[in-house]
Amino acid sequence: MAEELKLADVGEGMHEAEILRWLVQPGDRVKADQTVLEIQTDKAVVEIPAPITGTVSSISIREGQMAHVGDLLAVFEPVGAVVKKDETPKSGETNGKIKDEIKSEISSLIPGLTVAGGHPSSLSRVRAAPAVRKRALELDVDLSLVPPSSPDGRVLLKDVEAFAVDRATAPAVPAKSAGQNGHAAPLVSPPEADQVEVPASPLAGQSKPVAKEVSRSAPGVTEERKPLAGLRRRIAERMELSWRTIPHCTAFDEVDGTELVVLRERLKAGAEKRGTRLTYLPLIMKAVVRVLKKHPMFNTSLDEQTREVIYKYSYHIGLATATPDGLLVPVVRDADKLDLITLASEINRLSEGGRNRTLKPQELSGSTFTITNVGSYGGMSGTAIINPPEAAILAVGKLQEQCVVRNGQSVIRSIMPLSLSFDHRLIDGAEAGAFTTSLKELLENPSLLLLEAI
Repeated sequence: MAEELKLADVGEGMHEAEILRWLVQPGDRVKADQTVLEIQTDKAVVEIPAPITGTVSSISIREGQMAHVGDLLAVFEPVGAVVKKDETPKSGETNGKIKDEIKSEISSLIPGLTVAGGHPSSLSRVRAAPAVRKRALELDVDLSLVPPSSPDGRVLLKDVEAFAVDRATAPAVPAKSAGQNGHAAPLVSPPEADQVEVPASPLAGQSKPVAKEVSRSAPGVTEERKPLAGLRRRIAERMELSWRTIPHCTAFDEVDGTELVVLRERLKAGAEKRGTRLTYLPLIMKAVVRVLKKHPMFNTSLDEQTREVIYKYSYHIGLATATPDGLLVPVVRDADKLDLITLASEINRLSEGGRNRTLKPQELSGSTFTITNVGSYGGMSGTAIINPPEAAILAVGKLQEQCVVRNGQSVIRSIMPLSLSFDHRLIDGAEAGAFTTSLKELLENPSLLLLEAI
């Protein structure tokens, strides 16, 4: 009996995912629990295993498309079952119905076109309207190479024409020779395959594209379009949701982090002996957790449906992490229960896992408050976007020496900028000021953080 693979909820509240990459095709043999698919959820790449040992019968959703929880992804036939592969007939096989349909369709598009033999060309395997197919033949464009712009994967007329223009400006490669009768080289390359004879087109004899992207150095090319996909697409959706639904307000302040620098230097060697690299972030996170307990409104969220404020008594701190593909937010769970060395070790592990895209979905969800360290890449300050459904996010700038006035004297101190973005529906400016004041007190007197260890 066939086994259906459907999209399950692999994360907290996930309702859809993008199909990133199929690792199998119809007709492939697989083993139970073998990875057959990679999907992109809100923040993580998740591998989907085969449900049984058997053969891939069909694939329902293509790469780059979105699937909702419960959607059918693929069908698998168990070992011993007869699988009908979705492929073109081999040379010598009889499939008169397909031959007649292909001949009829192509002949109706271009009067006088002769169709020899019975293999459907690559044109018959692409979703496109008859007018689009006709234009592709006129421009000598292989539809299987044209990236579709339609959400349902259908190639449009503008896609074909844009592809032809891009090919004309791409670096030339040796083209296949045309036939003696002036016709373009056949679209089906194997010598034993039946051929579709196509009249010469204005672009016949020009090179076939070697890549879908246009070379940036090609003459006359001034712009390039690429689909918003993968992690970047999910980030865009989350940012749109945050900015559209949450009225943002940001409070800015500065911390004299001179004592913080001294404390870290004192603790760094001991941490290294225990195999942990101690940065400023564990100390900052310890201070943030202490302040969240003092100002609980910053550790809440708003239920949009019931209009109720949800107070969180767990302190799961999100840590915004830059990766080559975009921003991820690994979550340090129960940060209030971890000692400084354990907290530092967990931050290092999650940061590395985020950059390598090896974290599990549960390690990238469920945060109650987020910290983004813009100082790690030289940033001074900025307005951070709240990570929904949280109520606030703290941006920490670069800690650097500055000349400041203390007791009427100019002195050199290590100054660290802070910016606190908060949901103005839940939090007012006075509360934000009280939060940053409490945080400054701890960071400027960091020895107070060690009292909880006594």
